[in-house]
Amino acid sequence: MRKGVHTTVGAIIRVQDDSGEKILLTRRNVQPFQGRWCLPGGHIDRYETAWDAVIREVREETGLAFDPQFFNYFDEIFADRDIHHVVLMFTGTASGTLQAQESEVSETGWFSVQDALSLELAFGHAAVVGAYARSRGLLV
Repeated sequence: MRKGVHTTVGAIIRVQDDSGEKILLTRRNVQPFQGRWCLPGGHIDRYETAWDAVIREVREETGLAFDPQFFNYFDEIFADRDIHHVVLMFTGTASGTLQAQESEVSETGWFSVQDALSLELAFGHAAVVGAYARSRGLLV
């Protein structure tokens, strides 16, 4: 039986501080890519909109209330891991108290785009962060 393509959502949550713009990354506590940093997100539940899914996933993984705006879509194809996702990526700000959901996330952190891109990110998130940075003029 042939496996299908899965549609997922992801969030680029940003804050501004004295040192510039930072984005939120979470360290995965589950497979695939356990131990790697990534953007918050996950699968869309049956009969759930992508908009509702990204708000839910951010709340589940980080405890934050996310105010999403659609950014772009990305393909994540890893044949060696039997993964084929079409990711609907959102960006925006969030409010509330940051708290990692330990069943999925072992750690959270705010990173500059340059620092985020220096990490070995899970899934295709390096391409996502790079596209986001270029769209905001954050890469030199």
